[in-house]
Amino acid sequence: MSAPLDIEGPAAPPRSNGELVFAEPWESRAFGMAVSLHEAGVFRWPEFQTALIARITAWTAAREHGGTYPYYRLWLDALEDVLAGLSAVSTDEVVTRARALAQRSPGHDHRDHPR
Repeated sequence: MSAPLDIEGPAAPPRSNGELVFAEPWESRAFGMAVSLHEAGVFRWPEFQTALIARITAWTAAREHGGTYPYYRLWLDALEDVLAGLSAVSTDEVVTRARALAQRSPGHDHRDHPR
Protein backbone atom coordinates (compact mmCIF):
# COMPACT_ATOMS: atom_id res chain seq x y z
CA MET A 1 0.00 0.00 0.00
CA SER A 2 1.81 3.14 -1.09
CA ALA A 3 0.79 6.77 -0.89
CA PRO A 4 -0.62 8.23 -4.11
CA LEU A 5 1.92 11.01 -4.58
CA ASP A 6 1.10 11.75 -8.20
CA ILE A 7 -1.51 14.24 -7.01
CA GLU A 8 -2.00 17.69 -8.45
CA GLY A 9 -3.32 20.91 -6.99
CA PRO A 10 -2.61 22.58 -3.66
CA ALA A 11 -1.79 19.35 -1.81
CA ALA A 12 0.85 18.26 -4.34
CA PRO A 13 4.41 18.23 -3.00
CA PRO A 14 6.90 20.69 -4.54
CA ARG A 15 8.77 19.23 -7.49
CA SER A 16 11.51 20.21 -9.88
CA ASN A 17 11.85 18.24 -13.12
CA GLY A 18 9.45 15.67 -11.66
CA GLU A 19 11.57 15.09 -8.54
CA LEU A 20 10.48 15.98 -5.01
CA VAL A 21 12.19 19.10 -3.66
CA PHE A 22 13.22 19.52 -0.01
CA ALA A 23 14.89 22.74 1.15
CA GLU A 24 15.88 21.37 4.57
CA PRO A 25 16.61 17.87 5.92
CA TRP A 26 13.63 18.00 8.30
CA GLU A 27 11.30 18.38 5.31
CA SER A 28 12.32 15.05 3.82
CA ARG A 29 12.01 13.41 7.24
CA ALA A 30 8.49 14.82 7.72
CA PHE A 31 7.58 13.61 4.26
CA GLY A 32 9.00 10.16 4.96
CA MET A 33 7.22 9.88 8.30
CA ALA A 34 3.82 10.52 6.73
CA VAL A 35 4.39 8.08 3.87
CA SER A 36 5.80 5.41 6.20
CA LEU A 37 2.94 5.70 8.69
CA HIS A 38 0.42 5.48 5.84
CA GLU A 39 2.17 2.43 4.40
CA ALA A 40 2.15 0.85 7.89
CA GLY A 41 -1.64 1.22 7.92
CA VAL A 42 -1.80 3.87 10.65
CA PHE A 43 -4.09 6.06 8.52
CA ARG A 44 -5.63 6.16 5.07
CA TRP A 45 -4.08 8.57 2.57
CA PRO A 46 -7.36 10.47 1.92
CA GLU A 47 -7.45 11.35 5.64
CA PHE A 48 -4.02 12.89 5.36
CA GLN A 49 -4.85 14.69 2.11
CA THR A 50 -7.96 16.19 3.70
CA ALA A 51 -5.94 17.41 6.70
CA LEU A 52 -3.23 18.83 4.42
CA ILE A 53 -5.73 20.65 2.21
CA ALA A 54 -7.41 22.08 5.33
CA ARG A 55 -4.05 23.37 6.60
CA ILE A 56 -3.17 24.86 3.20
CA THR A 57 -6.60 26.50 2.91
CA ALA A 58 -6.35 28.00 6.41
CA TRP A 59 -2.83 29.29 5.73
CA THR A 60 -3.89 30.80 2.40
CA ALA A 61 -6.90 32.52 4.00
CA ALA A 62 -4.93 33.87 6.97
CA ARG A 63 -1.68 34.97 5.41
CA GLU A 64 -0.77 38.41 4.26
CA HIS A 65 0.46 38.59 0.70
CA GLY A 66 4.13 37.81 0.43
CA GLY A 67 6.15 35.44 2.53
CA THR A 68 7.35 31.95 1.77
CA TYR A 69 4.88 29.16 1.21
CA PRO A 70 5.64 26.74 4.08
CA TYR A 71 4.49 23.55 2.33
CA TYR A 72 6.33 21.07 4.54
CA ARG A 73 5.45 22.97 7.73
CA LEU A 74 1.81 22.55 6.69
CA TRP A 75 2.54 18.91 5.79
CA LEU A 76 3.91 18.29 9.29
CA ASP A 77 0.99 20.12 10.90
CA ALA A 78 -1.44 17.94 8.90
CA LEU A 79 0.39 14.80 10.00
CA GLU A 80 0.14 15.94 13.62
CA ASP A 81 -3.59 16.61 13.13
CA VAL A 82 -4.18 13.13 11.73
CA LEU A 83 -2.19 11.39 14.45
CA ALA A 84 -3.83 13.41 17.22
CA GLY A 85 -7.25 12.66 15.70
CA LEU A 86 -6.48 8.95 15.82
CA SER A 87 -5.19 9.29 19.40
CA ALA A 88 -1.93 7.80 18.12
CA VAL A 89 -0.16 10.71 19.80
CA SER A 90 -1.49 13.50 22.00
CA THR A 91 -1.16 17.15 21.16
CA ASP A 92 0.80 17.60 24.41
CA GLU A 93 3.30 14.92 23.31
CA VAL A 94 3.80 16.67 19.98
CA VAL A 95 4.32 20.05 21.65
CA THR A 96 6.73 18.63 24.25
CA ARG A 97 8.82 16.81 21.62
CA ALA A 98 8.84 19.82 19.28
CA ARG A 99 10.10 22.05 22.10
CA ALA A 100 12.82 19.56 23.00
CA LEU A 101 13.97 19.37 19.38
CA ALA A 102 13.89 23.16 19.00
CA GLN A 103 16.26 23.51 21.96
CA ARG A 104 18.91 21.26 20.44
CA SER A 105 21.97 23.01 19.11
CA PRO A 106 22.31 23.29 15.32
CA GLY A 107 24.12 20.45 13.57
CA HIS A 108 23.19 17.80 16.10
CA ASP A 109 20.36 16.12 14.22
CA HIS A 110 21.77 12.65 14.75
CA ARG A 111 22.77 12.86 18.37
CA ASP A 112 21.54 10.03 20.57
CA HIS A 113 18.49 11.04 22.52
CA PRO A 114 17.74 10.00 26.11
CA ARG A 115 15.81 6.81 26.51
